[in-house]
Amino acid sequence: MRPAHALIDLNALRHNYRLAKSLSGHRALAVIKANAYGHGALPCAKALEADADAFAVASIEEAMELRAAGIQTPILLLEGWFEPNELPLLVEHRLWTVVHHAEQVSQLLQAKLAEPLHVWLKLDTGMHRVGFDPADYAATWQQLQDAPQVASLTSMSHFARADEPDSGRTETQLALFQQTIAGLGGATSLCNSAGVLAWPQAHADWLRPGIMLYGATPFDFPQDLASQLQPVMQLASAIIAVRDLPAGEPVGYGSRFITQRPTRVGVVAMGYADGYPRHARDGTPVIIDGQRSRLIGRVSMDMLTVDLTDLPGSGLGSKVELWGKQLLASEVAAHADTIAYQLFCNLNRVPRRYQG
Repeated sequence: MRPAHALIDLNALRHNYRLAKSLSGHRALAVIKANAYGHGALPCAKALEADADAFAVASIEEAMELRAAGIQTPILLLEGWFEPNELPLLVEHRLWTVVHHAEQVSQLLQAKLAEPLHVWLKLDTGMHRVGFDPADYAATWQQLQDAPQVASLTSMSHFARADEPDSGRTETQLALFQQTIAGLGGATSLCNSAGVLAWPQAHADWLRPGIMLYGATPFDFPQDLASQLQPVMQLASAIIAVRDLPAGEPVGYGSRFITQRPTRVGVVAMGYADGYPRHARDGTPVIIDGQRSRLIGRVSMDMLTVDLTDLPGSGLGSKVELWGKQLLASEVAAHADTIAYQLFCNLNRVPRRYQG
């Protein structure tokens, strides 16, 4: 079989969730939307089920997959519902829901539900994607508080720049949130992974760790707490061919890389169809038989090429780590002008193997 695969360490996943919880002692949603950021939503949910206070997903479809597999933990729909005829599904599958615009409020207040819903009412404190304007928030909160369709209300918002501690933006958002919800009561939630790790004053009642669950830092600088995270995914493959080239020879599509010396080129069974970034630059690090080397030449659909010149003991069949415990995904992402989130979510075709 083709050697490309992703190894998912479920013990590392549990460690990262427990780290998030330990930082505040409050409850934490384990965010497993987008197939658990490419790690496999169902295996990750099962691994966290004994620990997680609740899960968070983007859509009803993602939630129903978990319910069909027997997951009974509360699940929050981060985008809520999209059509009013979906509301009975939320009741049937015992789903919590975010409410983030006026039409959802109208639909909910007009619905005849068998049971009331747990609602997380979103305030726009400056992210300006979804959420209610601060001027409208208290009145909307009171409408829902009085509605028989609502079992409980949690106030929430989302930080735009929590990964930039010196921007000043997070302090502004936090102050606006606290000012807007003053006197309303109920639980609160603000912190994504960067908030969990860098903003203890914003931890509130519910944390929402996402990328940190999977062992990747949300920061582009060293951060003490983020250094305690354990990578969950190792993307791995093997050398499937070796070429010896003289100086002055091109490698790969577009001849982007030209050998500057006699070069041993290793071909790896991994390409952009697997999720490895096509735009990774020459020099992007890779680990070969535990030793650091580099990408040379443009990434193809099914293959990429690496430099074996200084690794005389490596060759056909040598193990290759594209990212994982020896090479953080965030470092690879930086060489491809992207972020670890996208690397994980773009994972395709390669089989996932689970341990722990």
